[in-house]
Amino acid sequence: MIAALVALLLTGLLAPALDRLAGRFAGLVAAVVPAAGAWVFGAALFADFELSPVALPWAPRLGLELALRADGLALLFAFLITGIGALVSVYAGSYLAEQAARGRFLLWLYAFMFAMLGLVLADNLLLVFVFWELTSFSSFMLIGFGHERGAARAAAQQALLITAGGGLALLMGLLLLGGIAGGMELGSILAAGDTLRAHPWYAPATLLVLIGCFTKSAQWPFHFWLPDAMEAPTPASAYLHSATMVKAGIYLLARLQPALGGTALWQIVVGATGTVTLLVGGWLALAETDLKRLLAYSTVSALGAMTLFLGLSGGLAVTAAVALVVAHACYKGALFLVAGAVDHGSGTRDIRELGGLRRALPWTAVAAILAGISMAGLPPLFGFIAKEAALAGAMELGWWLIAAIVLFGAFAVFVAIQVALRPFFGAARASLASAHEVPVAMLAGPLLLALAGLALGLAPMVLAEPLIGPAATAIAGTVIAPKLVLWHGFDAALGLSALSLVLGLLLSFASVHVRRLVAATTLPIGPTRCYGLVLAGTLGTAKQVTNLIQNGRLRFYLISILLVLVALVLYALQSAQSRPLPAFSLPPVHHLLLALLLVSAAAAVALFEARLLAIAAIGVVGLLVSLIFVLHGAPDLAITQLAIDALSVVLLVFAFRHLPDYRRVSSVRRRLVDTAIALGVGTTVTLLVLLALGVRPIAPISDWYSEQAVPGGHGRNVVNVILVDFRSLDTLGEIVVLAVAAIGVHALVRSLHRPGTGNGGGQA
Repeated sequence: MIAALVALLLTGLLAPALDRLAGRFAGLVAAVVPAAGAWVFGAALFADFELSPVALPWAPRLGLELALRADGLALLFAFLITGIGALVSVYAGSYLAEQAARGRFLLWLYAFMFAMLGLVLADNLLLVFVFWELTSFSSFMLIGFGHERGAARAAAQQALLITAGGGLALLMGLLLLGGIAGGMELGSILAAGDTLRAHPWYAPATLLVLIGCFTKSAQWPFHFWLPDAMEAPTPASAYLHSATMVKAGIYLLARLQPALGGTALWQIVVGATGTVTLLVGGWLALAETDLKRLLAYSTVSALGAMTLFLGLSGGLAVTAAVALVVAHACYKGALFLVAGAVDHGSGTRDIRELGGLRRALPWTAVAAILAGISMAGLPPLFGFIAKEAALAGAMELGWWLIAAIVLFGAFAVFVAIQVALRPFFGAARASLASAHEVPVAMLAGPLLLALAGLALGLAPMVLAEPLIGPAATAIAGTVIAPKLVLWHGFDAALGLSALSLVLGLLLSFASVHVRRLVAATTLPIGPTRCYGLVLAGTLGTAKQVTNLIQNGRLRFYLISILLVLVALVLYALQSAQSRPLPAFSLPPVHHLLLALLLVSAAAAVALFEARLLAIAAIGVVGLLVSLIFVLHGAPDLAITQLAIDALSVVLLVFAFRHLPDYRRVSSVRRRLVDTAIALGVGTTVTLLVLLALGVRPIAPISDWYSEQAVPGGHGRNVVNVILVDFRSLDTLGEIVVLAVAAIGVHALVRSLHRPGTGNGGGQA
């Protein structure tokens, strides 16, 4: 498992270089890696080959370790991720043959493949979240691959905001689950199911996890981002939005069902959300004419059906959910690739402009027909068996579920006819006279996926049961041995299947009127509109806040910083109200006189209106500070203060000559306010210093310097020893800064005397 993840990551990193070397065959060469992974995971499923769990330390203090395990559910998803990923990689190399950024696409495709595989194999909740967020980011890059188009950028942003927002909710939910269970390992979470369901935090933890799953798997009301994400190139749509990414939420629902399922909360929220999503997605699909958006809305409907069954209990419901996952991956992946082939070969995806392409694209038509039969739920394709399993589970649980599944089947029949039959049959369009078959690399994916659906349907006990049985067992927590057969005889499930077929045919025959009906029933304010309003409101609020706190006025910035500093310090000091100030004796008279002069000089700076008087007052302040240093035995600091103060006064005199008369822009009232703020800051700092002087938990550092100066630094001048030995790196840094500044000054001076530099050459 570690080898598979590392190999996918390295393949993605090397994809741009591989594209430069192999050109349009880069996708084919890179596909060797996921194909090898599919072989290994397939062997583990079909040949009962055991993959040992992995547990490597990563961040033990955070409870995070690289823990991987491969049970039946993880192996099924890993097999789909790598197998379909290999086919999409081959397809993408040819589909993007004219794209200069093909290497970049392959990089992000394999980054997503790496993240998705890590997600399903992870055995630690924090690791699950890490890979979860990686799928969101890599899918953002794939959806926005055509970033020169505004629609692609908007769709990528929308998908990222919704899935990442759900990811934050998921993180909080996972942390709550880990805290309740006492560990972040999935094994401990699943083993603590009774504890979790009885805990007072069960409801908020479950709801947070469900929000994360619903956003990722495009459940209502978050469903709208999936059709909009069809701005992505077709290989990304086929891989992310039919077989892998949108099933990440389905996977996590299935993974956590043994621990969180079985309660009324789980059944109501998950079941109701799945039902609404099933109906909304199928209904909205009836109004679409773009091949990819048709498939996207039908994907929303299918994801709703999977979620619905995962919200229910019982072996039949779990079997139906897993069977739908497998069937949907085969036929929907094939149909998305067919849509890309039709667009590539004819130049359009609008079904109103398509027809009669079976002669120009014969092999694409074969793949489309096989996948369409499976999607419509007709024998002998595996879609028929999956629909029979869904109907069997529905009949066990209630009439409302039967009605929902019949409608789901009718919507699927409608979409299958529109996507798999209408473009290829009927009268040939004159505008499509130049249509042509796509390259073999683009045919391999849809044909193999369609044939996989046929093989699973013809031999379900041999091929389908090894895929579905272990996964259903992992979800239910008990051994489930599904009995999947192509023909159950004439029973109620077959009658309901025929009913859905008839309803789908009726919808297809009346497609024009149905589109008008859907358009008429569309609400003016739906989830898409709400998203736009929330986004616009957030951006508007952010702009107003930015204009308020980033107004370009230095005075406002300084006042804000100082007031916040005072507030924070006073809040922290309130706990020290009972701590007395340190005792101190009255200082000598000359000290008091010096302090009085210092305060008077500082006040003069704020009150004087004449420039030179204010600057002179600043100089007096600096001089008095240097006298304080002298009185406390720091002559070196006094000399430094005097030098800096003299230089500052000179520079201020020269600078203020070129400034306007500040009396015109600074009123007495404003200066009084500034003085009050300064007094408040000074008082706060004084209180802080006085309290700090009264707290000496350890000996002062100055004593240590004095003791170590001779034995450690071999010098009796403590200040020199500190600068040269104890703080040598600090001193070295200051020397380097001065040296760099000196080099810059030297370069500027030399440039003044260089010919052709304006004032150089003595022309100034």
